[in-house]
Amino acid sequence: MFWGTTYLGIRISIETLPPLYLIAIRYVISGGILLAAGLVARARMPSGREFFLTALYGAICIGIGNGLLAIAEEWVPSGLAALMYTTVPFWMVGIDGLLPGGSKPFPATLRGLAVGLLGVAFLILPTALREGWHGRTVSGFFVLQLSAVGWVLGSLLQRRVKTQISPFLTGAVQQLGAGLVMFLPAGLWETFPSTVSLRSELAMAYLIVFGSIIGFTSFIYSMARLPVALVSIYTFVNPIVAVFLGFLFFREPFGSRELIAMLVIFGGIALVKRSEARKQAEAYAAIPAQPGE
Repeated sequence: MFWGTTYLGIRISIETLPPLYLIAIRYVISGGILLAAGLVARARMPSGREFFLTALYGAICIGIGNGLLAIAEEWVPSGLAALMYTTVPFWMVGIDGLLPGGSKPFPATLRGLAVGLLGVAFLILPTALREGWHGRTVSGFFVLQLSAVGWVLGSLLQRRVKTQISPFLTGAVQQLGAGLVMFLPAGLWETFPSTVSLRSELAMAYLIVFGSIIGFTSFIYSMARLPVALVSIYTFVNPIVAVFLGFLFFREPFGSRELIAMLVIFGGIALVKRSEARKQAEAYAAIPAQPGE
């Protein structure tokens, strides 16, 4: 629920704050707070290599993922951005199949991907034909797909890191690493404004507390303790919350086309999740039982 509200929070923040500076400041503060809390609690800190990899994958996941999302929201409404971002589960299956040791998708998974992509095409194509392929909506869509690739790739790589530290500290290192790295592109390509509105400051404060400290930490914690298929239910909740809030606060358009596209995309996601769950169950059943089990 909190993550669904962050699309609106980003839109309000970038009214007077450049998107890359928003990501840099947001995650340096949230990561620093979480890491300081870990130090106060005397929690086990990651080793040098583990710290580096976690920070690197955080920069890929959060820096590319949320950085490009913030840029895209300069071009497309927040609710529409959330709908375009529902392709994340499809990228998850595809990239996982390409990574070493990843699992190849079932034919049923590919059929689910096809259904979801039809929903995306139904959502985007009319606007693309009206605005042209270089219009803001289409450009925002492709930027969001690069964002989704970064989010998925960083998340999958992090799952491959052998760690003994708590998910709480993993999230802290990822956020701090991403925030520090994002100051470089922000300084190169953006100009920090002389004044930032109180409205943007409050929105960023909301993102730090509810989007980063609570939302992202909950995601990392859940990924470490629950099946991926269960955790990824958030991909159904986020766009519903974001679309509702975008309409409520900015009267962002949401008509029958968007509703049909959302239902088709959700249908594709459901097919993919069902197929992947069956694949995991078959893989588990194939493991020989150990003595005493």
